[in-house]
Amino acid sequence: MSAYHLAQINIAHLKAPTDDPIIADFVADLDNINQLAEQSEGFVWRLKDETGDATSFNPYDDPSYIINMSVWQDTEVLKEFVYGSNHVQIYMKRAQWCHSMDKAHMTLWWIPTGHTLSLAEAIERLALIDKVGNSKEAFTFKKTYGSP
Repeated sequence: MSAYHLAQINIAHLKAPTDDPIIADFVADLDNINQLAEQSEGFVWRLKDETGDATSFNPYDDPSYIINMSVWQDTEVLKEFVYGSNHVQIYMKRAQWCHSMDKAHMTLWWIPTGHTLSLAEAIERLALIDKVGNSKEAFTFKKTYGSP
């Protein structure tokens, strides 16, 4: 077993509330995509409440933002899920449902295996991308770093 796992957070700024018909297709697919992630090779954990939903978590006090946070065995298995599974179909349509963001909306970083990930920690890593760009502490798929 590896001493580190890959953590990720991504944020979407929705064009409408989750109950609006404009984003109904996106909302309808959330459960399927989350289930696909949980069944994917290399999946470790994802942020969710007792109902299995993560849309109730929001550090920005703005309900138009939703968060996805998860932990994976390594960069390769996460990349395969994002770009090599049915997830990519939703990803390619994100402009239909989400505003373009002028700040970082996704980051990756390594955590010790067994570490309990917090939303505050993830938001700090996301802010680090805006502050210093890709680094060993916070990076994107464009330039990844191996585990420590």
